[in-house]
Amino acid sequence: MSDGTKDGLRQLDRLLASTNQSWLLGAGISLNAGIPLMLSLTDHVFSEAEKAVSREQMQALKNVRSQLPKDSHIEHVLSQIGDYRAIADRSDDQNVRINESVLSVSELDSLHLQLLEWIAHTIRCGYRPKTDNDPEEIGTLNNRIVTVADHLNFVSALFIRSQAGVVERRRAVKLFTTNYDTLLEDALALGGFSYWDGFSGGAVAYRSHRYGDEEPTRSYRAHVVKLHGSIDWHLGEDNRVWRVRDGDTYPGSTARVLIYPQSTKYLATQRDPFAAQFDLFRRTLNTCEDNILATCGYSFGDEHINQEIELALGRPENKTTLLAFASDINPILERWKNKSWGKRVYIITKRGLYVGDSEPPSHAIESNNLNWWTFDGVTKILNDGAEAFAQ
Repeated sequence: MSDGTKDGLRQLDRLLASTNQSWLLGAGISLNAGIPLMLSLTDHVFSEAEKAVSREQMQALKNVRSQLPKDSHIEHVLSQIGDYRAIADRSDDQNVRINESVLSVSELDSLHLQLLEWIAHTIRCGYRPKTDNDPEEIGTLNNRIVTVADHLNFVSALFIRSQAGVVERRRAVKLFTTNYDTLLEDALALGGFSYWDGFSGGAVAYRSHRYGDEEPTRSYRAHVVKLHGSIDWHLGEDNRVWRVRDGDTYPGSTARVLIYPQSTKYLATQRDPFAAQFDLFRRTLNTCEDNILATCGYSFGDEHINQEIELALGRPENKTTLLAFASDINPILERWKNKSWGKRVYIITKRGLYVGDSEPPSHAIESNNLNWWTFDGVTKILNDGAEAFAQ
């Protein structure tokens, strides 16, 4: 291994030991835990719908999916249904035509709510799609297949090993996630690490953080900010957002809050919590201090999130450094690493470490299939240092 590569790996370790850091965690970190990626989740939800909804609703659901790009998933389907619902609400007869299907406002509401329930059930219980080597595995309430071990290992590495010598001066680590599952929160609690998530209360809690409020500055090791909502968030009859335990029948809920709202009347009541979440993300990115944003399990498929990152890093006064753990360079990362601020973009891939516009990897290791970009790999780096992958 060259001296330059050793220096690059040491620099990566120094960045991961920063006293001011945040993480953006996507669906990939929960895959091994038994929670499917978005396309598999979408297919499973559609198979559940086939068994339960009316023929008219199922045809409408298929029509909606056929209107979207091939790589669209359940969030896009729900947004499209929300748009159709808004059109129906403005119509004289309170109906809307989706290709040959005609659905009323109430039918669209029912379909939307059922889809959310199936999403929540799948994420709570777990689902592994069929592969060439393994059969399909469907978790149930009595036989859940979701595990928390990987998340517990990650938070333990993040808050014990990698904080050695800096615990007293490190600020709370910001953990932003697009995932609906509660594995991060569960792992933090199991590890004994205090965290803030914008709610107040106990097992049943109410949303106390509002758009524009300041985050707490003391007492917490982590801040968990769920950009797309959570399976345990509910919108109450009083329009307050509650965090509710699985199986509780109170407080009465009119809808499950799961999906980041689109610009539709149908989802307007959900805007405040999600607007507040993105405000926290935006504030973290736009600091003028040295700051690390590391991503793992995130595929850069959310245009809103990508736009926030790009706008922040492009500001002349911005000092955020991006550490993107990804299998390979995607079009978004390719564009960013060639920007004028690209020298603050580190991309950790199976082929090596890229810094800025370097091509091939500026720090190559004698392996063409490194797994240090995975959730397990990141945990190993936090525990043992990046050089452990070069040995």
